[in-house]
Amino acid sequence: MTKSSTELLGSLPIPKLLIQQAIPASIGILVMSLNILIDTIFVGQWIGSNAIAAINVVLPVSFFIAALGMSIGIGGASIISRSLGEQNSARASHTFGNQITLTLALTVLVVLFGVAFVDQIIPLFGGKGALFSYARTYYLIVMYGVPVLAFCMMANNSIRAEGKPKNAMYAMLLPSVSNLLLDYLFIKVFDWGMTGAAWATTLSYGVCAAYIIYFFVFGNSALKPSLKNFSLQRDLVLEIASLGSVTLVRQAMVSITVLLVNNILFAFGGEASITVYAIISRMLMFATFPIFGITQGFLPIAGYNYGAKNWERVRKSINISIFYATALASLVFIVIFFFSESIPQIFSNDVEVSKQAPLALRYVFLALPIVGIQLIGAAYFQAIGKATPALLLTLSRQGFFFIPLLFILPPYFGVTGVWIAFPIADLLSTLVTIYFLNRAVRKELVEKY
Repeated sequence: MTKSSTELLGSLPIPKLLIQQAIPASIGILVMSLNILIDTIFVGQWIGSNAIAAINVVLPVSFFIAALGMSIGIGGASIISRSLGEQNSARASHTFGNQITLTLALTVLVVLFGVAFVDQIIPLFGGKGALFSYARTYYLIVMYGVPVLAFCMMANNSIRAEGKPKNAMYAMLLPSVSNLLLDYLFIKVFDWGMTGAAWATTLSYGVCAAYIIYFFVFGNSALKPSLKNFSLQRDLVLEIASLGSVTLVRQAMVSITVLLVNNILFAFGGEASITVYAIISRMLMFATFPIFGITQGFLPIAGYNYGAKNWERVRKSINISIFYATALASLVFIVIFFFSESIPQIFSNDVEVSKQAPLALRYVFLALPIVGIQLIGAAYFQAIGKATPALLLTLSRQGFFFIPLLFILPPYFGVTGVWIAFPIADLLSTLVTIYFLNRAVRKELVEKY
């Protein structure tokens, strides 16, 4: 990172800086979400509604493995941001080298395990009956590219941590565009069905990795690790693991949640309910892109200024980020609520899916306006290097509230019980986050300032 880039994180007005950091992140997440939405539309219209459900079975497994890279990336990004704030570029580069080694070593090992037990894993995640063959085909091909995806997720966070949000955005745009082009070619033109959908996804990961390697080798990155930086350093590995465990646990909870939801929905509503859940999952990713973009923009600002002991700027970044996230989430909620009848028809013409989906969408998105508080609150503790409260807040929504609700509500309310568990869990976890975040801000920022 150049000196001027470093000074921007510590000197620009917070609103302007947050917009500067968040817009590229939001665009990247938006395009990635659109890619997943359009990919789902292609699969639903050209292969069938069961293919949508099958992909929803596979994604939690592949993304959990890839989340090893995301976790290492976010854990290391916190160290990188704070190191750059302290003007310690050597530690930042050493951290990045360790991130690469950890990501590739761990994901390759886990992928080998995942391929060896494919026939046990797919039914476990709801790939039963007519969904099994679709899911197995997609799973085996996508798994080849998962270590590459993990590398991309890791490196994207490191790029953002050094104050290069536009390059991080490009790394998300390129695979999204290439996946859609390959989807059309492999599914529509070549008529390869699920095999084509899987190869389009896998090859798009390679496009992303190619750009990232080009950026770090030939671009203006400040992270230029030498060979010795790839040798694991105990203190760095422990700190990366401690901070990254928050993200890994979050993704693990997502995977466990999908496992439970798919099986509960299969029991109470069959394949059609799993397809509805797949559509809702895609809409959640799309609808929350501005909130996640603000969260991604917030992380390097909070981490850098905390490292520079600029407490007032950290406090302002929290308040402004929550305000922006809440305002944007409220607008998205209004759109989803009023178009819930027509949205499902974009993905599938299945009568049963169209019947179940509108009410499910309204229930699931009911608490969307307050979700930004929970995300920013957990991100603050990650940004400043405090893994334990970040982990607890991350666990609160799904681990402490949502999963128990899945066991309590469906026996009484059936499939509807699954849908109403979403907003209840969001509300309870947000209240917990408000308590801990307020206490931390008073103790760590207001009193120091």
